[in-house]
Amino acid sequence: MDKITKTEEEWKKDLTPEQYVILREKGTEPAFTGKYVDNHEDGTYTCAACGLQLFGSDTKFDSNSGWPSFTDPVNLENVELKEDNEFGMKRTEVTCKRCGSHLGHVFDDGPQDKGGKRYCINSCALNFEK
Repeated sequence: MDKITKTEEEWKKDLTPEQYVILREKGTEPAFTGKYVDNHEDGTYTCAACGLQLFGSDTKFDSNSGWPSFTDPVNLENVELKEDNEFGMKRTEVTCKRCGSHLGHVFDDGPQDKGGKRYCINSCALNFEK
């Protein structure tokens, strides 16, 4: 996979201010405010920064967490998992493998019958294709 590398100034031009804070500065949108929290259409979620396919609607579930949640990425090769110990918490950050953008975090409290993972992803880190 070809990596996408841009300067921070280029990212600022290509992303909205909210997307920049979340995707490049590891921010988080407020719970229950994202445009995809209640999306139930069939399709694919892609990285808002580079368009890489990340999650399918068939793995999306209602976690009541306030963010879109998925049991699995469309391809594990498309995401990178990194240890995140910021804010005194031990978490696993999920980033886009192609452009390095922060997407959210993965937790071990997802549906047990589907592997037990909950990829908790910011809506503004995603685009949706029907």
